[in-house]
Amino acid sequence: MTPKELKQILQALVEHGVNELTLETPDYKLTVRRGGEVQVVSVPQVQAPVLVPPPEVPAPPPPAPAAPAAEPQPQAKAEPQDDCPGCVEVRAPIVGTFYRAPAPDAPPYVKEGDRVEKGQVLCIIEAMKLMNEIESEVSGIVKKILVENGEPVEYGQPLFLIQPV
Repeated sequence: MTPKELKQILQALVEHGVNELTLETPDYKLTVRRGGEVQVVSVPQVQAPVLVPPPEVPAPPPPAPAAPAAEPQPQAKAEPQDDCPGCVEVRAPIVGTFYRAPAPDAPPYVKEGDRVEKGQVLCIIEAMKLMNEIESEVSGIVKKILVENGEPVEYGQPLFLIQPV
């Protein structure tokens, strides 16, 4: 981690009122708590031994259940585009909770059939108590909203289908 990156993290903590942050990578674990305490723990990289099952353990049964489970995933990803040929998928840039409106009692940012401009806010994804506005990547018409309000979303998950105009 560079000093510039660390400075940006510390500024974000102060700006958003975050009291504690833990960042863990294979090389280190960094915990920052407001009040000036910084703790860095280095973790040596150790290669885990590879265990080979004895020949008596049947290898084919585990892949057999995994194969049917893997098939629905490609279909699920292909499905949104099949509903709207030529549409642009707006995907979640982060993991969090999807919200269609800025507040529970406010109207949604967009509805299916609405015309949107590039850069227009489509929704919010809440991650670690921070509200992140997700903007349209293209100008067009919202053909389909693929996520329900309040549902958790994963990185890269399709959120909207927009027909470019």
